Amino acid sequence: MVAFAMSASFALLAGAALAPAALLSSTATAVGELAPGPARGPGQSLSVLGDSTPLAIDRDDFTYTTGKQSLIAGGTNYDWAKLVLLDAGWPVTDSNVAVMTRWMRQENGPDDWWNRNNPLNNGYGSGGGSGLGSYDTLATAAAMAAENLQTYSGYVDIRAGFAASAPTGQIEAAIWASPWATSHYGNGSHWSQTPVPVITAPAEAWR
Repeated sequence: MVAFAMSASFALLAGAALAPAALLSSTATAVGELAPGPARGPGQSLSVLGDSTPLAIDRDDFTYTTGKQSLIAGGTNYDWAKLVLLDAGWPVTDSNVAVMTRWMRQENGPDDWWNRNNPLNNGYGSGGGSGLGSYDTLATAAAMAAENLQTYSGYVDIRAGFAASAPTGQIEAAIWASPWATSHYGNGSHWSQTPVPVITAPAEAWR
């Protein structure tokens, strides 16, 4: 009888000693930690109902245009000045754009800068050697102005100024000294350096 009681007591003590370890293992596994020992439980699985359908995801549409297309769409005198610079491969910087828009103003005035689709009164490819010719579009005029400036030997200093994005005074002095205008813009006395207003050309001038 005594032996049976001692055996039963030992069994109860052993069970009590094992209980915390089992509880710890269960708790650790619940919070994502590895349970003691080399054994691992089964991997996780996810069941999806047969009638489940994926949610539709809205995505915003977008369009992309090249730099030249964006400038043509803008349609202003500043856009045309930038188009010439792009066609010539020169940096589109504030100083370069300022000089180009001032140059356009000296040739046609700001309010009618698209006159004959020839903002710089360029004779190259326009059918008018004196610069009074015209182009089919302002985009063509920009390409022809860029090609003329890049080709003719008399414009080497203008090219260098735009390519280096030199100070505006340096580029303008090169324009005055060049054969672009027979008047040479009065060596600068007929040249305004005030800001040029932004003016949009009629849409038909671009197409």
